Amino acid sequence: MKSELVSIGDEILIGQIVNTNSVFLAKELNRIGVEIIQISSISDQKEIIINALDQARNRADIIIMTGGLGPTKDDVTKQTLCEYFDDQLIKNELVLEHIENILSKFVTTPISDINLDQANLPSKATILHNRLGTASGMWFIDKGQVFISLPGVPDEMKALVKNEVLPKIQEHFVLPALYHKTILTFGLGESVIAERILDWEKNLPDSIKLAYLPSLGMVRLRLSSKGPELETLKTKVNAQIEKVIPSIKDIYFGTEEDQSIEFLIAEKLNQLGKTISCAESCSGGAIATRFTSQPGASNFFKGSAVTYSVDSKTSILEVESSLIKQHGVVSAEVASAMALGAQKKYNSDFALSTTGNAGPSMGDQGQEVGTVFIGLATPYGLESLKFDMGNNRTRVIHKTVNKAFEMLYRALLK
Repeated sequence: MKSELVSIGDEILIGQIVNTNSVFLAKELNRIGVEIIQISSISDQKEIIINALDQARNRADIIIMTGGLGPTKDDVTKQTLCEYFDDQLIKNELVLEHIENILSKFVTTPISDINLDQANLPSKATILHNRLGTASGMWFIDKGQVFISLPGVPDEMKALVKNEVLPKIQEHFVLPALYHKTILTFGLGESVIAERILDWEKNLPDSIKLAYLPSLGMVRLRLSSKGPELETLKTKVNAQIEKVIPSIKDIYFGTEEDQSIEFLIAEKLNQLGKTISCAESCSGGAIATRFTSQPGASNFFKGSAVTYSVDSKTSILEVESSLIKQHGVVSAEVASAMALGAQKKYNSDFALSTTGNAGPSMGDQGQEVGTVFIGLATPYGLESLKFDMGNNRTRVIHKTVNKAFEMLYRALLK
């Protein structure tokens, strides 16, 4: 079963907002066995919407549109759908009552006709009840294909998808099972990994597809398979993972089911009953941000000191000024001292530290842009490693965070 996603709105095209709706939809549809074949963003103009629908119906069984359902004149999707399906708008009394109820709770001024007009909906559409807002979702069936129109407000769209859209798709179509499993690796680039696993990849069954997903400091290897029985797919994919692990055991960090490295670290720390703290300079709190994004972070994360200046390193972490004077603030010795300082300050089992030059200029420390030292204090030792993270400030910071997570996770697996 194939689906195409169409996001409507000039705000996406000019870069004013990020199109997170399509990411959410793609994950949810894939989870129930619907294959996404194309995602596009278009302007909220009648001719463009009609052209997009004409093209999409040549490729997909299910076409899902988001956006363009607001009450103002610049939102023309509803009227365009009426023209496309030779339909007309009629007042839906249940939707009208819902609109009046929801606006009376949050709007102190009189309800305008513009808002009430949102109860005028295409007569041929099955209405999808939007519990959180005033723009209803719509479900059309035309020549055996399903067309779905959803509001662009993310919370409203997500609720409609979970409560209305997915159950109706599963009821309307016979869907195959889809199974993905992702191998998480750190420390080598995708081309080196590809050489290592070349023979294994050549012998993969045609029913299993491999995708390389590189990012800063890590590469994920996703295996995907589709078929009638989910358990059969799991058995086949997991068997292939067992075959490839010996070739990458030095960079293998387990498998993830749409989980991040910080999730895996949190899981491991909780299993071991251990805690972590941070002392960040060049990463500016990015490590702490990633840790605290995990639910229940207070169980394992003790705290973080963003010690960007020399004074804060000495006063907060008690790094000796003589050490900084002798070795420089961007050095293995200072990274080690920072990690030990955080471990002591927060009374944690593990502590990560970062100090480096993220750029754009060399600065007064004499270290090249991209030079980073990462320190790791553990219950059984201390290490500090030097890295060259390149010359792009944003990439330097992201690579530093990922490398710090790699060092920590390796230590947790010992």
